[in-house]
Amino acid sequence: MYPEVRAAVAADTAPDFRAEGFDLAAYREKVRAFNLAQPREEVAAAEDVEAEGVPCRLFTPADALDGVIVHLHGGGFVLNDIDVHDAVCRRLANRSRRRVLSVGYRKPPEHPFPAANQDVDTALGWLAAQELPGRWAVHGDSAGANLALVAALRNPGRFSAVVLIYPFLDPTASFESYDLGGASGFGRAEARWYWEQYAGGAAWTDPDLAPLNSTALGTLPPTFVATAEFDPLRDEGEELARRIVETGVETVAIRCLGQNHGFWRHPQFAASEPLLRQGAAFIEQHVERVGSDPT
Repeated sequence: MYPEVRAAVAADTAPDFRAEGFDLAAYREKVRAFNLAQPREEVAAAEDVEAEGVPCRLFTPADALDGVIVHLHGGGFVLNDIDVHDAVCRRLANRSRRRVLSVGYRKPPEHPFPAANQDVDTALGWLAAQELPGRWAVHGDSAGANLALVAALRNPGRFSAVVLIYPFLDPTASFESYDLGGASGFGRAEARWYWEQYAGGAAWTDPDLAPLNSTALGTLPPTFVATAEFDPLRDEGEELARRIVETGVETVAIRCLGQNHGFWRHPQFAASEPLLRQGAAFIEQHVERVGSDPT
């Protein structure tokens, strides 16, 4: 584990969400306020929009190229929102030179599965009606990568590229990378809590909840998967990449050495900016290809 990552893990003061009486609403607000207080890059426009009732934020960089990136934020399905991911979406818009639509999907436990999937589909319908030029990509980190993958599977032909940053895919937490334990930032118990909140009463084998179970991976567009060496989600992300490539879909998978879960959106980690640019470059490669507009 790289020194900067070791230091971040040692300094981690995240609470135990499972503790009796834990105030989830207050914690969400604390995280939101903290992130809004951090430095943010300028973009040409950052517009809050209602996508048929789903709150979204549309980031437009200066001299925007054609195309839209639909971004779905991580946070174990339970945490974070478009404000928490405002800074990284600005970076993504500026590096890709494309509009980024950040979707504020409903979260559990107030709104369990399939509310988030439904909100993403609703936002996509709204986006299609805007008639913005160019093709689309879908992008997400952690739980947001789960939702991004499911969105591509639920809407075949809609996207020209999929970018998944350490996707959260397996409710059983059965892969060996979970044995990394506390050094990785979280473990099986916390992961199970997230899945319990998200699933509600749904079957944990449902491919819209656990897309590793999907039999439709071959319908995906070109897909980029990034994992982190010291992340409990490492093995499930890499297994997903293996399953996708076996269907014949163009697949690129990388492992970021020395990193743990969550590093991608924080520019203080040296690997954050290169990975952000790699995802933007993968999108550039595929949204510029000749072909029908997915909208």
